[in-house]
Amino acid sequence: MEIYLDKGNKSTKSGFGEGVLEAGRKNKNVVGIGADITTSVGMNLFADIFPERFVSLGIAEQNCVGVAAGLALSGKVPVFSTYGVFAALRATDQIRISLCYNDVHVVIGGAHAGISVGPDGATHQALEDIAMMRVLPNMTVISPCDATQAKIATERAILELNGPVYIRFGREAVPDFTDNDQDFKIGKGQLLADGTDVTIAATGHMVWEALEACRLLKEENISARVINIHTIKPIDEEIILKAAKETGAIVTAEEHQIYGGFGSAVAEVLVKNNPVPMEFVGMPDCFGESGKPEELMQKYGLIAINIVDKVKQVMKRK
Repeated sequence: MEIYLDKGNKSTKSGFGEGVLEAGRKNKNVVGIGADITTSVGMNLFADIFPERFVSLGIAEQNCVGVAAGLALSGKVPVFSTYGVFAALRATDQIRISLCYNDVHVVIGGAHAGISVGPDGATHQALEDIAMMRVLPNMTVISPCDATQAKIATERAILELNGPVYIRFGREAVPDFTDNDQDFKIGKGQLLADGTDVTIAATGHMVWEALEACRLLKEENISARVINIHTIKPIDEEIILKAAKETGAIVTAEEHQIYGGFGSAVAEVLVKNNPVPMEFVGMPDCFGESGKPEELMQKYGLIAINIVDKVKQVMKRK
């Protein structure tokens, strides 16, 4: 099934915010927690409609996590959101002990994920959050590919899951291409384009780049399968192993460091069950910088043509 819906561009933070609002409408126990920012992480939608159920605790991310844990233990469903570098990294200790050790249901929104944050620069570009969050016991890690999927994933994470959840999303408007009625299940990947020569497994904003790479490869008579792994933990081993068996080579693509992130999670599945040649597209073990999002994506090798290059490399190793 190929998905190329022309819906224009929309930020995944908008989808997150819409998902929180919808969940809040369906469950009066949903409460929002901010850390001095609301609009820039999409939480303004919830805060405007339910001001009595939203509180900003200031630039005190560790305290926000502690308060969220207390609310969860009191029967509420807290949603805490700030920039991913602060949500996942500055408050790691509190997330580990207060949320994961106690296995309480708190949904964390990690905004400004990836290099595409652009002008905010290296300090605000979350490029290590997947690695940090996926090693924590009891944590679910979700990385939706577009705004539509972000809304669906967020609403379901709040209303249907138990335990702590980390959802990463970006600030910039990106292609919004998936269907409102898509078959979406947390923990199950999606086949977006079938192919027989190689598999491109992507997550987050890189899913669109993977689809673009698939189109470019088709012009060169290379048949690429594209799978969207929107849930990094628990990861869908079945769809990955099926792809490895049927195509014999895999390229992963993520807007994150190549070490410890999504690519590493896929490699762990393969090395245990069916090792095949593999290449990685991601940040090359360095910090980002300030610049226009599209220029940074190009400079650091995170666009479709870079995926194409890795596909050609991996196919030589089959």
